[in-house]
Amino acid sequence: MSSALVECVPNFSEGRDAAKVDAIVEAMRIPGVHLLDREMDADHNRSVITIVGEREAIQEAAIRGVGKAAELIDLTVHQGAHPRMGAADVVPFIPIEGVTLEDCIAMARHVGAEIWKRCQVPVYLYEAAATTPERQNLEYIRRGQFEGIRDEIATVAARKPDFGDPRIHPTAGATVVGARKFLIAYNVFLSTPDVDVAKRIAKAVRYSSGGLRFVKAAGFLVRGLAQVSMNLTDFEQTPIHRVFEFVKREAARYGVLPVSSEIVGLVPRAALEQAAEWYLQAENFDSSLILENRLAAVTGGKMAVGGLRAGVEPFIEQLAAPTATPGGGSAAAASGAMAAGLAFMVASMSRGKKAYVQYETPLSEAIARLATLRDELKAAIDADAEAFNLLMQAYKAAKQSEDCGVAAALRQAASVPLGVAEAAAAVAQIADRLQAITNPRMSSDLTTAIALARAAVEGARANVAINLESMQQDAPQDPFIDQARQRLRALEDVPS
Repeated sequence: MSSALVECVPNFSEGRDAAKVDAIVEAMRIPGVHLLDREMDADHNRSVITIVGEREAIQEAAIRGVGKAAELIDLTVHQGAHPRMGAADVVPFIPIEGVTLEDCIAMARHVGAEIWKRCQVPVYLYEAAATTPERQNLEYIRRGQFEGIRDEIATVAARKPDFGDPRIHPTAGATVVGARKFLIAYNVFLSTPDVDVAKRIAKAVRYSSGGLRFVKAAGFLVRGLAQVSMNLTDFEQTPIHRVFEFVKREAARYGVLPVSSEIVGLVPRAALEQAAEWYLQAENFDSSLILENRLAAVTGGKMAVGGLRAGVEPFIEQLAAPTATPGGGSAAAASGAMAAGLAFMVASMSRGKKAYVQYETPLSEAIARLATLRDELKAAIDADAEAFNLLMQAYKAAKQSEDCGVAAALRQAASVPLGVAEAAAAVAQIADRLQAITNPRMSSDLTTAIALARAAVEGARANVAINLESMQQDAPQDPFIDQARQRLRALEDVPS
């Protein structure tokens, strides 16, 4: 990616039809733009897409996304808990690296003009890009939603758009485009279905009615529970933990408790660091105590997010070195560990999501089992090399003594890859079962996990076989030979 990075987080008024959201995301896939996250919420009937990219490319991606949404989404039949005024409801640009907020304001104005020109969707500018103080506030622009704007845009001067004629698109409504700092979309679920409680708490917490600075809030009924839905517009000045505690305190006034919370989209690491410091009450805590932060500091960022080579490259170079270890057995174990890691990630990202709440128990069981298997396979990377080295020492000792432990060393050299094969087969089976109960957008990760697990099984089986052949020569009566072969035969039905 370029050193000049801009984030764009368009919100679309569709959270139930995955095919429509897929088409919108696909329209935004252009060179120089990268998809970071996508969230669909059926209750709000809304999707939040997070993309990042170069200045020119991300503007074009946003325009194309709005155009595709205008083609596919009909607000005259749209229903959902979240307020909306457009098929592409809001399109904010956020400076990340090498750009300023002023740059993003210019981008918002360019994009707004192009949306009207290409799509005939009128555009309002908000936040830092707003042309009047009132329009800095999204709620002010969106009051009355699609229907209210449709009725007033031609007759009320305050409703005149910044770009386009004073008429809405008949099905796509109007779009709000702007520039702002990073925003955290944060929701808290309460132990009651009484949405009036959520609305009272939202009124207490939001800044516009006397609450916390940099907090916008509303109350909704979501998944049968009252939800306080919030946008934190400056987490550095109003941190996420302070917001949660405020909601918790207000909820207690009505005899209810927060039962869970959720982050929609992405969250900066610093926000979580703040929460960790506050809740742990660690006297000496600061961000430099976090391992990854310290590694990034001393390695010039190579261990930061995205610097993945720094972790895996040494092992790859060891495999390439002209030495016997690490070899195929260690590589098989590493492949299995990666498979377990991928499957763990997919299960973790689906567990707790509304669309997969009915699979909470099997997902939790899969996550727990995959964690154990991943640890076993990681340990086997070194264990395989150590077993080989011990076998070489035993063969060397055999030249001086008959009682040299070759049989025991062979047994260990076969046992480690045998355990790898069994663990990797279990990973493949779990990953295969996860395909039906996890986000289908992550199916490629599970396909990769299964392929890696199969490679681990095949590589480990080969290592077991070669050691069993040696045992057949040096210790033909060892019962381990038949036991190991029986265990290998049980691994023939690995998912593919």
